[in-house]
Amino acid sequence: MFVDYVEIEVQAGNGGPGCVSFHTEKYIPKGGPDGGDGGHGSNIVAVADPHMTTLLDYRYHRKYKGQNGRPGSGALKTGKSGETVKLRVPVGTIFKNLDNNEIVVDLKEPGEEAELARGGRGGKGNHFFKSATNQAPRTSQPGEPGERLHLAMELKLLADVGLVGQPNAGKSTILAAFSAARPKIADYPFTTLVPNLGIVSFREYKSCVMADIPGLIKGAAEGKGLGHQFLKHIQRTRLLVYVVDCNEDNIIDTRGTLEKELEEFDETLTERPSLTVITKIDTMPESDLKEIKNKLPAEYMYLSAVSQKGSAEFLQAIERELDKQRT
Repeated sequence: MFVDYVEIEVQAGNGGPGCVSFHTEKYIPKGGPDGGDGGHGSNIVAVADPHMTTLLDYRYHRKYKGQNGRPGSGALKTGKSGETVKLRVPVGTIFKNLDNNEIVVDLKEPGEEAELARGGRGGKGNHFFKSATNQAPRTSQPGEPGERLHLAMELKLLADVGLVGQPNAGKSTILAAFSAARPKIADYPFTTLVPNLGIVSFREYKSCVMADIPGLIKGAAEGKGLGHQFLKHIQRTRLLVYVVDCNEDNIIDTRGTLEKELEEFDETLTERPSLTVITKIDTMPESDLKEIKNKLPAEYMYLSAVSQKGSAEFLQAIERELDKQRT
């Protein structure tokens, strides 16, 4: 099951209290204060795990508590600190503080670690308070409380290319044709219910990550259909590819509807580099396809993912656009 939003509560460990103790040993009178400090509470840390693809585990376990630091003891012994609690999440996960809606952590790189909640410091033992005027302090500090946060975990997929189109436009077929991904493909709308990722190879040692976003319909930005649930995943893509079925009654209007939905969700998306590809050209007579080409802008591409017609031009255009962004 694909889960990309969960709310959790994290409680870092409390610091252990300091100790009040005096050194007592034969033949050493007035040994003085030797109370040790308390241990620090454990921190709670997020780790970006490239092997994870969903937040499913966090749907059923929503409270995470760190270990408290142990109390200090005599002979200047410091209490044991709590062990760090690590929450492993998919790359691209954002943590937001629900109390102020601020982003706490944004994990974009595999293996990246970031602190979510800091454990409390351990309290000082009475040895800390010894002075020339106070040779036998009977004071120690309690440990500090650990941070407690109510967080939202939101996964935004990281991809170079995002395929955007209406239901049954052929996005999943494109992803399956050019990568090892195997999304569900059928001849009815809304076969794709979750985003899919695939590695598309241009040549040896050069590739990109392509995302198939579930189909958008008019009004998706307001919550219609399924696309509104996954529009946020497009925000991370470097290049948008608008996918339009050649059998649409009005290809220009369909392309405009897709762009409008993205703009209403996030106006910066329409400023992103984009390509437009007309798909399923194997289903149309050559004469009809020629007529369509004469009516559409010259920069539109034409592709049959099934027969691979137009595939070289399609991949070359994507490669060129991505290379432009790297320079």
